[in-house]
This record gives sequence, C-alpha cells and structure tokens, in this order.
Amino acid sequence: MEQSVESLDHSVKKTNRPNRPNTPEELQEKRRELTVFVFLTVILFPLLSVIFVAGYGFIVWMTQVFFTGPPGPPG
Repeated sequence: MEQSVESLDHSVKKTNRPNRPNTPEELQEKRRELTVFVFLTVILFPLLSVIFVAGYGFIVWMTQVFFTGPPGPPG
C-alpha cells in the first residue's frame, strides 16, 4: 500500500505557486515586510513582554507595601 512520491506528484499544483517579486515595487514591498517582521519579533515583542512582567511585579510589590505586607508567616 505504499505510494511513491511520483504517484503523489499530481496533488501538488506547481502552477499555483506564488511568483517571485519582479518589479521594483514588489521588491520594495517584500523588503518592507521583512523589516517590519524583524522589528516585531526582535525588538517590539520582547520589549513589551519585559515591560508587562516588570509592571506586574511592580503592582505586586506596591500591593505588599501598602496593603498586605510581605509574604510568609506573621512575625
């Protein structure tokens, strides 16, 4: 019941593959998309995650300072 790769070749429509960018406008758009992707994944999302975690820690710290006290057994 094994099917060879050649028998499955009909399921891949090679004519529907996206064309490579040809015009200067398409190349510029592709470069801009890559720049935005790198900016989001390397700079923005890591920075936002650090800010979120630091903000949460600050809220917990201030709650302990003003309302609940430090964790642990009462001293």
